[in-house]
Amino acid sequence: MKQFVVIGIGRFGGALAKRLYDIGHEVLAVDIDEELIQRISDKVTHAIAADATDENVLRSLGVRNFDVGVVAIGDDIQSSIITTLMLKEMGLKYIVAKAQNEVHAKVLKKLGADRVVFPERDMGIRVAHNLIATNILDIIELSPDYSLLEFEVFPSWIGENLKDLNLRAKYGINVLAIKNNNDNGSINVSPKAQETIKAGDILVVVGSNEDLLKLEKKID
Repeated sequence: MKQFVVIGIGRFGGALAKRLYDIGHEVLAVDIDEELIQRISDKVTHAIAADATDENVLRSLGVRNFDVGVVAIGDDIQSSIITTLMLKEMGLKYIVAKAQNEVHAKVLKKLGADRVVFPERDMGIRVAHNLIATNILDIIELSPDYSLLEFEVFPSWIGENLKDLNLRAKYGINVLAIKNNNDNGSINVSPKAQETIKAGDILVVVGSNEDLLKLEKKID
């Protein structure tokens, strides 16, 4: 069990805090809006209505002792920057910060944020991929050049094994896992070359964005 402090309980921060708590982690939710805190108070470990840009407040909450700090402040870029800076100066082990735009992201990284996320942009990308090809279930950007893609196998692949499909040579992708919802949600991690593709299989693959785009065009 890890300890998370989530600062900013809007749609993104609230959903993240609830999910982390549901999984079994300890979550402290902080927001200046008392109404938001009241709404989430019974869905996290602790919920505090406070101004996170006040250094004394953060110290009194003992945020430096948490494993991860999430700065999910919405439209107030100045508060986001100040809070991220203070968490870094207090020695928090790992900081995740929500950015509004690329310039905001650069500032957050300069201040020491370990990870910067764009919730709205990332969700837009995922929905776009799903609209283009319904076989695509999810896509996660690992870096500017590489992503992880989850998609339903082509009917023509059923009955073939990974060695014969030779996906690395044909598409430049590597298969990380095979999931099958028809088989009680079984997951085969690092499948062997002799693994046969079955109906209902979902492949989790990794590759360059350029190679994945070629695969998506085939899926479309």
